[in-house]
Amino acid sequence: QVQLVESGGGLVQAGGSLRLSCTASVRNFETTAMAWYRQAPGKQRESVAYIAGSGQTNYADSVKGRFTISRDNAQNTLYLQMNSLKPEDTAVYYCYARQPWGTYWGQGTQVTVSS
Repeated sequence: QVQLVESGGGLVQAGGSLRLSCTASVRNFETTAMAWYRQAPGKQRESVAYIAGSGQTNYADSVKGRFTISRDNAQNTLYLQMNSLKPEDTAVYYCYARQPWGTYWGQGTQVTVSS
């Protein structure tokens, strides 16, 4: 079965950094579109960053200049480097994979940024 396994979440002080990882057990990872989403309490789930198999990326306005999405196709791994973290970045972060035959979600990992 398809599995997206996340790691790297935790508690960090405002202004600090975290790196999230997502190891994907999927077919044809190198051509699979990947993304990070997040959901804060009482808010809708939102797209944070996207990366195509080609490496093309885009970001939510709220994280541009602070977050970087990347992928290592040799390791079937997706990353989100988060710098200059703010309390409003506090949320559950989800790994997402899109293939022509379906979409898949990770279990979510908590990121908490203290003021």
